[in-house]
Amino acid sequence: MSERLLPHSIEAEQGVLGSILIDPEALVWVVESLRAEDFYREAHRQLYEVMRSLYEQRQPADFITLCDALERGNRLDAVGGPGYITALVNQVPTSGNLLHYARIVQEKALYRRLIHAAGRIAAAAYDEQSDALEAAEQMIFALGQQQQHSEVLSIQHTISECMQDIDALHERRGTTAVIGLSTGFHHLDVPLGGLQASDLIIVAARPGTGKTSFALALAAHAVYQQGRRVAFFSLEMGRKQLGMRLLAMQSRIDQHRLRMGWVHEEEWERLLEAAATLSGGAFWLDETAGLELSALRSKARRLQAQRGMDLVIVDYLQLMHATLEGKRSPNREQEIAEISRGLKGLAKELQVPVVALAQLSRAVEMRQSKIPQLSDLRESGAIENDADVVLLLYRDELYNPESEARGTADVVIAKHRNGPVGTIRLGFDATQTRFYELPAMAEEEG
Repeated sequence: MSERLLPHSIEAEQGVLGSILIDPEALVWVVESLRAEDFYREAHRQLYEVMRSLYEQRQPADFITLCDALERGNRLDAVGGPGYITALVNQVPTSGNLLHYARIVQEKALYRRLIHAAGRIAAAAYDEQSDALEAAEQMIFALGQQQQHSEVLSIQHTISECMQDIDALHERRGTTAVIGLSTGFHHLDVPLGGLQASDLIIVAARPGTGKTSFALALAAHAVYQQGRRVAFFSLEMGRKQLGMRLLAMQSRIDQHRLRMGWVHEEEWERLLEAAATLSGGAFWLDETAGLELSALRSKARRLQAQRGMDLVIVDYLQLMHATLEGKRSPNREQEIAEISRGLKGLAKELQVPVVALAQLSRAVEMRQSKIPQLSDLRESGAIENDADVVLLLYRDELYNPESEARGTADVVIAKHRNGPVGTIRLGFDATQTRFYELPAMAEEEG
């Protein structure tokens, strides 16, 4: 049996090149989406590459300029000489079908890339590589990303969408302060409007302040009160540790006693009810330590495709790796910057809020006032730049055991790209690792 040729259409490739030669200005319609490597025939790749180069130099890619550029690069004979370029001009009567030809070329190129990817996936499987599945997912998702192109839209389209949003919000006025995903804390929802789709929300604090518990509270409210779907990537704690915290929060039983099995008889019913409630939610936990950015993206995309996703939480950002094989970059600040950009990109791609926990630097401990500031974000100012919202957690009793604010936690809205900043005070029960709202009179003014 003869070997099958890879998918291609020489006629469509000739149609693209001929259309551009007839009408060089038509190149503008395909230059952003059609790449030289999309062409099957090497001569066609070189021709299109030179056409794009002429376009970038603001020169028309006609017969004369193309032949001249190829001659200067000693490539004219390699592509078939002036005779072949003349034949391309004669191949098509008009440039009107350029977009149609380009779509065929792109489609055939995608099929070829899928075949090549399938070959690499098969080779990894035959070699029994431990990361074969993850590598396969990344290859397929990378191909999907290459096919996505953001469209330039008129201002009329954008304004129309904004007016529809305003009209819908106007109809709901007075019923809720939330236009996104509720945090579960009314006094936090008011300034934030909830957690917004495509936003990167940073929750930062010093160790032991309650970052993970706060993130679990956001997740639990989304899943069990709003019926939403949440993915929680825990790079620090194992699934069972998170499960214990959730059970303590939901049942309102001392977490330490739960861990030791010291459950009072009258508490069992409450615990069983909590377990049943927690088991019935669309809540996915991943406990991969040292998770790489590419792997997290792959897992989140797969969950979004298979299950749908309303919220992604990462605990915590500085434990992630931007590079492959769990190796840290020699420049940690650049690596953190790449991770924060990647998380912001993931929020935009999936159109869900991404909540990333972050560690604050020791600078907090070195000054008289322990209340955290944006400048305390550890290892990179890029986190602050990429974030749409930055929430800083502070518990005064950690520094002042006799504090009048015992049993409370301040949520400092240090950055809010589209709204006000301020401070919200919540209750915090350390035995149950549970955040809760205080009565209005006990609230600190935000």
